[in-house]
Amino acid sequence: MLPEKFSIATLQHLYASGSETPASVMQQIRLRIERDADNPIWIHTLTDEELAPYLDALSQKACSTHPLWGIPFAIKDNIDLAGIPTTAACPAFAYTPKRHATVVEALINAGAIPVGKTNLDQFATGLVGTRSPYGEVKNAYVPDYISGGSSSGSAVAIARGHVAFALGTDTAGSGRVPAALNHLVGVKPSRGLLSTAGVVPACRSLDCVSLFSHDLTDATLLLQLTQGFDAADIYSRHISLTHKLPDMPLIGVPRANQLEFFGNHEAQQLFGKTIASMHAKHVTLVEIDFAPFLEAAQLLYQGPWVAERWLVARDVMEQHPESMLQVTRSIIAKAKHFSAADSFSAQYQLAALRRSAETILAHVDAIITPTIGSPYTRAEIAAEPIRCNTELGYYTNFMNLLDLAALALPTSHFANGLPNGITLFADHGTDNTLLALAEQLSGDIR
Repeated sequence: MLPEKFSIATLQHLYASGSETPASVMQQIRLRIERDADNPIWIHTLTDEELAPYLDALSQKACSTHPLWGIPFAIKDNIDLAGIPTTAACPAFAYTPKRHATVVEALINAGAIPVGKTNLDQFATGLVGTRSPYGEVKNAYVPDYISGGSSSGSAVAIARGHVAFALGTDTAGSGRVPAALNHLVGVKPSRGLLSTAGVVPACRSLDCVSLFSHDLTDATLLLQLTQGFDAADIYSRHISLTHKLPDMPLIGVPRANQLEFFGNHEAQQLFGKTIASMHAKHVTLVEIDFAPFLEAAQLLYQGPWVAERWLVARDVMEQHPESMLQVTRSIIAKAKHFSAADSFSAQYQLAALRRSAETILAHVDAIITPTIGSPYTRAEIAAEPIRCNTELGYYTNFMNLLDLAALALPTSHFANGLPNGITLFADHGTDNTLLALAEQLSGDIR
């Protein structure tokens, strides 16, 4: 019997014992998807006919040499799965790719089974999980609350026990906000570490493929299997990952007057408890100036990078504007107001902020923040979509602009049962260091 929530190791044990097979697991997953049919988690789940080649291929693969043998996973529907439509949550944009995205191919080659394509904020524009014509994805724990976006369906699919892990993307926080709200580990890798070939861009120069899992062991394995230079991705990079963690890591914490919880006293108390508990661990906490990070965050939607979103959605906006949600259209339409001079000016400003951030990062092993300042109900998002979305990005929007690696971790729950979490981040190339640091702090993040 498949546990309600399961990791890669859980399934491997069930397969090794003979109590489950990939086919029996998929049958149980179908029942769970039907059980959750009132929550629009999926845009497309594979039919028996579409699934058959993946199950048949397992007979030609050995468990010992394929570390994801028989492991079901979800794919955010702005990432290509060959033969299955990619919609980016906009039916007028949909196309059917002939080949897998590079990261999807790597996972399938390792033996993983794609269950289907998950819902998202349209064109990956949003941190809320409610901006989709396919419906609002409800939080896995407290349905009145948002699931977080844009990788909403991917996060809820794993949290509801439909898959063992999931692929998302992250430009402004979409691999971290949904993780925090659904009690998951969310990996936002260094830019260029995972290929974005076969991924519908949001901001192509900033995008990352993100990973969702239940635990750090799975996150570490998935990062190992999906990383690597890909000539098909013009922003792919050769990145040498560091793993330098001293016996007493130095962790930066934003100054008290730079922490923002938007009036949510419970969120403030939960973060305070997490910080207090870390004093008992083998780490040293030090206050840092968070100002350069916050200034960089303002550039993502208020600066010319929004023009990258226009490049992707332009044809749909010009030819089928009715197919786009009004809030998505209004955000992307801001691109028309920026000139080439504005673009260069913003790049100069960002370079200066990056230099300031480098100075801060050089004196700590990582920085810890809340993943979000405050959660919101779906009703609150409907009433004030722009303000709430902006506040959700307070601790996330700067990451890719400043070329950082980040790891979202579950820590606690609010009194109503809604999950809460923290984020560790450091300079690019520190992905393995962040995972090792998270393991060291694991007693405080479970």
